[in-house]
Amino acid sequence: MPLLVTGASGHLGRLVISALLDRGVAASDIRAGARDTGRIADLAARGVQTVRLDYDEPASAADAMVGVERVLLISGSEVGRRVAQHRTVIDAAVAAGIAQLVYTSAPRATTSALLLAPEHKATEEAIAASGLDATILRNNWYTENYLGTLAQARETGVVASSTGDGRVASASRRDFAEAAAVVLTTDGHAGATYELGGDVAWTHAELADAIGEVLGRDVAYVAQTPEEQTAALTAAGLDAGTVGFLVGLDGNIREGLLGEVTGELSRLIGRPTTPLVEVLRSAG
Repeated sequence: MPLLVTGASGHLGRLVISALLDRGVAASDIRAGARDTGRIADLAARGVQTVRLDYDEPASAADAMVGVERVLLISGSEVGRRVAQHRTVIDAAVAAGIAQLVYTSAPRATTSALLLAPEHKATEEAIAASGLDATILRNNWYTENYLGTLAQARETGVVASSTGDGRVASASRRDFAEAAAVVLTTDGHAGATYELGGDVAWTHAELADAIGEVLGRDVAYVAQTPEEQTAALTAAGLDAGTVGFLVGLDGNIREGLLGEVTGELSRLIGRPTTPLVEVLRSAG
């Protein structure tokens, strides 16, 4: 059952490939696609097939699909360009007659006001229009997104945000990778949309406590207004676009858009999701 993992040079892609190997998939049945195959030479050394797959080059996507049965389309990282890039992979999958396409989306992508949702919504619509048998994995935030916050708190003793009492049902990348591996290697997932996230939704005040536990020191949570956060980020030298984006994401959290706990991730992987403090400690 040949499987193709796109974006294989990224953190999530690598973890998916490791999870597939752990589940007993032969390395020779796994194809890793990346824009720069030099970055996945270590996977080739483990026996994994490696191919060049550039979301901006349809021919590379078509070549990567040859002989493949199932494809994991890991959403691209270039915000603003992702819909066209994802369509490149979708179109190649249709032309190749792929049996199943799995896509990493965002929470409640088709209805959410989350700033990052529109490109995922458009991609889900393109997948639906393609006629492919598909599975949508709507991944909540990766806990690893907050390793930068951990590093800042180590220096300052502070976690600051304008998230208010909003909660984040994050999980580790490894948790999400295991879910993707399950869907790629077991039947019964065609047509399914999974809302995936952690078993516990935490506030930023609780994040500060968890970071303090990891660092072995007091870490204060500073609740900011959006205006105060904007001023602080601007003073730190961030450009206006980045500041607006970060403040907007905190607003999304404040509005509860990332706080839903569904239990679907732990059910898929057959164990509880990795606790917040454990992920932070692994990098702390």
